[in-house]
Amino acid sequence: MEDMINEYLSHLSVERGSSPLTVKAYAHDLEYYYDFLSHPELGFSRAPLTSFRDVRRSDIIEFEEYLLNEKNYAPSSLARAISCLKSFHKFLVRENFCEENPTSSITLPRKAQNLPDVLSVEQVSRLIDGITGDDPLKLRDRAILEMLYGCGLRVSELCGLDIDRLDSHEGFIIVFGKGGKERIVPFSGAAERATRRYLEEGRPSLVKGAASSAVFLNSRGGRLSRQSVFKMVQAAGLSIGVKNLHPHSLRHSCATHMLEGGADLRIIQDMLGHSDISTTQIYTHVQRSHIREEYLNAHPRAKEQPFEQ
Repeated sequence: MEDMINEYLSHLSVERGSSPLTVKAYAHDLEYYYDFLSHPELGFSRAPLTSFRDVRRSDIIEFEEYLLNEKNYAPSSLARAISCLKSFHKFLVRENFCEENPTSSITLPRKAQNLPDVLSVEQVSRLIDGITGDDPLKLRDRAILEMLYGCGLRVSELCGLDIDRLDSHEGFIIVFGKGGKERIVPFSGAAERATRRYLEEGRPSLVKGAASSAVFLNSRGGRLSRQSVFKMVQAAGLSIGVKNLHPHSLRHSCATHMLEGGADLRIIQDMLGHSDISTTQIYTHVQRSHIREEYLNAHPRAKEQPFEQ
């Protein structure tokens, strides 16, 4: 059973090009799955299984309840785990390890649709304009905020960005997104200006010893980590009164403000690197929520009035 799990994880990584984070999450889910099927004391109602060929649909449902009740999986994590099992058993059938797929009639648990956190245009302006000065780290941090918001990058994409992927003359950058997929993202305006100033006036002071290809460097001259970006963005958020600001909130804000400005949803999908348009459509819900809020605040007859007989 362990060999089959390892075969599948290798398939994810090598053949499907899944991101390391996805492979790690699936490995975690499958470890729980293997342990559950092998140890009845964890709540499994049958004798320990020694082969995935013996798994039944009812076993999958038991495991789902185990993750929910014993491992306290959140709805989103539970949906990911069941998706992992469906993909795993489909792989076992395709590779002739098993004859039947016990997950074929299992449906994914519905996830609550949480609207992403979005800053207002005024908040974004205060956030970025709050970082001033000629210090190399200040120039770097301002460029990071401008690029997260101006280009809608994921933090992993920003940290992995190399200098030869920037083309200020043509006005674009080449980004490697989830699964190593390459895409072209517009790069101009404030984001381009702040990044160019950082590269010319700030980055040379951060380079130590062997030159790095990374755009954004830490104080020791190495590639900046995701954790460092998280901390910087969080600190910048606190400076304008926003707690627990996440870099992804700037990506959400970028998409929402573009949609409000009239950008086509397909263009936003391509820019953000969403493989499915349904992922991008979440921003239409954000926009509708924003419109309703503005209506309630601005329209003279929008607020509920006591009914007079």
